[in-house]
Amino acid sequence: MQDELILRPIGRIETDFTEKFGIPRQSGRVAGARGRIILEPEYRSPDAVRELDGFSHIWLLFDFSLAHREGFTPTVRPPRLGGNRHVGVFASRSPFRPNPIGLSSVRLERIEYHETLGPILHVLGVDLLSGTPILDIKPYLPFSDSHPDASAGYAAEGEGHRLRVKFAEGGMPPLSPEEAAVLCDCLAEDPRPSYQDDPGREYHMCFGKWEVSFTVSGDTLLVIGHRPHRA
Repeated sequence: MQDELILRPIGRIETDFTEKFGIPRQSGRVAGARGRIILEPEYRSPDAVRELDGFSHIWLLFDFSLAHREGFTPTVRPPRLGGNRHVGVFASRSPFRPNPIGLSSVRLERIEYHETLGPILHVLGVDLLSGTPILDIKPYLPFSDSHPDASAGYAAEGEGHRLRVKFAEGGMPPLSPEEAAVLCDCLAEDPRPSYQDDPGREYHMCFGKWEVSFTVSGDTLLVIGHRPHRA
């Protein structure tokens, strides 16, 4: 009997999120957040994605590659609950789990067939760090995967919370209108842990080639500056 399960990435995703802070907390929350999945060489056959373009959405199973650690902790403290409330690890989507496997539902925008990279999957609504290893891809089936009457438990608390985003003079980095809209949506989702409420604190979020600085007072987030991001 095999005691160890070995998983190998089938590819990696490239996104505008180069650091964990500021990544949307769930897939689909920022509908315009783009990503592209580059398959590993052994999986670059067009046959591997035959008829996948008939599905509007796909499931991504991925490795929380920055959350690997030894040992098991039965509870976690979701930042959205203030960082002080414990819930069971299996009642959470925390990356700190016995097997650091994540699950995201994203929109499949198109499949590009590249001469050397093979099929490239362009997706929307991503919530993944750039470079995240993808373990598997499965089609999303609306007649079985969607449950409109499902309850969201504690996750429903504060679901509608959004900030008003404003820009000080010189605060907006030089982005395309589409990129600017995605950045605003990410900021409106309030990237701070819920237990942080310090109007004098300056936060920094990396988005694409830029590092954006902002403060939050009440329900208003003010972008106060930007500079090139150096990875």
